[in-house]
Amino acid sequence: MELIGLVNYALFMGIFIGIYALLALGLNVQWGFAGLFNAGIAGFFAVGAYTSAILTSAAADGRIGGFDLPFIFGWVAAMIAAGAIAWPIGKICLRFRSDYLAIATIGVAEIIRLVIKSEETLTNSARGITGLPRPFGDLPYVESQAAYLAIVILVLALIYFLVQRQFNSPWGRMMRAIRDNELAARAMGKDIEYRRLEAFIFGAAIMGLAGAMFAHFNRSITPEAIDPMVATFLVWIMLILGGSGNNKGAILGAAVVWIIWSVSEIATDQLPHEYAVKAKYIRLFLIGLLLQLVLRFRSEGLLPEPLRGEQHQAETGQQSSAKS
Repeated sequence: MELIGLVNYALFMGIFIGIYALLALGLNVQWGFAGLFNAGIAGFFAVGAYTSAILTSAAADGRIGGFDLPFIFGWVAAMIAAGAIAWPIGKICLRFRSDYLAIATIGVAEIIRLVIKSEETLTNSARGITGLPRPFGDLPYVESQAAYLAIVILVLALIYFLVQRQFNSPWGRMMRAIRDNELAARAMGKDIEYRRLEAFIFGAAIMGLAGAMFAHFNRSITPEAIDPMVATFLVWIMLILGGSGNNKGAILGAAVVWIIWSVSEIATDQLPHEYAVKAKYIRLFLIGLLLQLVLRFRSEGLLPEPLRGEQHQAETGQQSSAKS
């Protein structure tokens, strides 16, 4: 029984690492590629989760939705909805820079959260939406968890491939040029505002997909699940710790931070109740301490962004090996 419990927990942790790796990749597109300080990750996460929930849940009285569509339609719609929401937000907020952009996106995410919490006819307010279909959910518990983990890994691999392809493409090089020297990029005739909006929408769509996968894994979504501490703060730490501008670093950071976050929760839950509540703050301390150590000794993260010369040599080597 203990072995089965360990397997279940490992599968559970693997699924969450994959979902948060998607969030970190989405943030890497916005921050690592374009230098956009999006502090409203939870908002796009929520839009994706609720969009898929509305489309795939069964019919319910007094609530719009209940179309009972297959989950794949919900996931695609989640990406479209998150990207569509990001367009007007980006058109307005991307005029700001640095801290001002962060404040604006935090405000937008809070507005989304309050609308979700109070809207009866669309999101069922504080009660949320339940009864969501999970892929392979009819299998026995362990097999169901393993199957969902396989889906998460497959989706993560696909998104990683697409993001990495964009990173190595002329679009990715152009975005990094805009990030590093906006004046020079503008002098070269680049449409800075349009390109930044592209990166913002692209990253938000990935965040929406992560929200949909989270909702279907839990078979429900409620406003309490849209916690900025977990859906924004942790994601930023994952990216900074792993290495901003490096997609592999984003995935590594998600794994390291989520393992520490989960294991520390297990440790604090073993304490007596009067100490467990106070000890939960130790989890934040451990994450913050880890971040400080990484910034002190590896300021660019565990896997820093590849230098332009290194990237060019790698691409040249791949081309020459392919020719040979």
